[in-house]
Amino acid sequence: MSKHIKIKRGKDIQLVGSATNQVHQAAASATYAIKPHDFKGLVPKLMVKQGDEVQAGDCLFVDKKNPNICFTAPVSGEIADIVRGDRRAILEVKILADSEVQYKSFDTQAHQGWSAEQIKETLCKAGLWPCLVQRPFGTIAELDVVPKAIHISGFDSSPLAPDYSLSLEGEKENIQVAIDVLGKLTDGIVHLNTHQNKKVADLEGLSGVKYNSFSGPHPSGLVGIQIHHIDPINKGDVVWTINPQHLTFIGRLFKNGKLDLSQKIVVGGSEVQKPAYYQSRLGASVDAVLKDNLKSDNVRVISGNVLTGDKISQEGYLGFFHQQLSVIPEGDQYEFLGWLLPSYPRPTISNSLPISKFLKKKFKVNTNLHGEERAYVVSGQYEKVLPMDILPVQLIKAIMAGDLDKMEKLGIYEVIEEDLALCEFVCTSKIEVQSILSEGIELMAEEV
Repeated sequence: MSKHIKIKRGKDIQLVGSATNQVHQAAASATYAIKPHDFKGLVPKLMVKQGDEVQAGDCLFVDKKNPNICFTAPVSGEIADIVRGDRRAILEVKILADSEVQYKSFDTQAHQGWSAEQIKETLCKAGLWPCLVQRPFGTIAELDVVPKAIHISGFDSSPLAPDYSLSLEGEKENIQVAIDVLGKLTDGIVHLNTHQNKKVADLEGLSGVKYNSFSGPHPSGLVGIQIHHIDPINKGDVVWTINPQHLTFIGRLFKNGKLDLSQKIVVGGSEVQKPAYYQSRLGASVDAVLKDNLKSDNVRVISGNVLTGDKISQEGYLGFFHQQLSVIPEGDQYEFLGWLLPSYPRPTISNSLPISKFLKKKFKVNTNLHGEERAYVVSGQYEKVLPMDILPVQLIKAIMAGDLDKMEKLGIYEVIEEDLALCEFVCTSKIEVQSILSEGIELMAEEV
């Protein structure tokens, strides 16, 4: 039976630069890249070298801790560069793309009769196993684990987020194939969590899933919030999550036997001349959609949304888990006596800017912090925007103190960085909540 949950705490951040419903074909990207940094806990081991020729689906690198998990080429072409950072850490594997994609063939014709182990093996070889994210800790799913459930969020409530009714249009058959495949990997339920008032035709009427509906402000679209309200994660529990776009990749693989990573991405923000949807491919350079499409050069380009995304250059690459590109002003201009004079309208929950709080409009924001880090006190702000039964400030302080017992008791198994992003947004102490939580998760994962 379908379950409805109404989320009361949270905040929708309305920003200038929402995408129109137009879908454009992105210019062909000269290069594509896969970034090991996108995968939490990954220690990559290269399987190619500069100058090698690859097909779409060929293995670029594996996880040293589990060599069966491949990370594969999104297109065919020549390995153009292996970008390294400090201590020769691999930052990017770049591919100079062929004019026409050549695909590696995977034999998936008889997948309906396959066992879970055969499905896992194919997903690993094709590079799609990393699409499955494991809770707790938000890491790549472990191959030898059977999750108690798999959760899919059927809507995105973050600022300037894609509308799945458009980005997933025409993908219903592929999504159904993917759900049939994933259903064999769990003894529990595959949950598909939708928005009560935002219907997505390609996510309706699917078999093999249990539907749950949600309503309310952001973060209602985050799968971690949904899990908390449907079936909370306790110590010893393992749950897997996957986003709908990655379902389409898996469905195409098992239906057609090739790794087709084409996708519609949304490009938005106040500094984009033509905010819209673009037909692109995972790993493409964002230059293909930003060239001659920016209002100025002094901008922050974000792979993902403004709350949780990664800063990249104007020639950078969209992240593996991102179907959204956000562009806002850099915010590096000093606001003279900004603390004294009435400031410009911006989203807030504070009563100090009542016009911004109650104004029903979209805001043009920048990256200015409007202050510096200060005393960290219990103010009750986090609880206003976090619809979870945990104590977020106490959890962050426990992490800062390195107290593993308190971290466990205060709910660290239930959250990953994106779940507390709004807490960071509203924090008057300017605490880097997501960064601290990431350190706590890494520490706890080492001890478990």
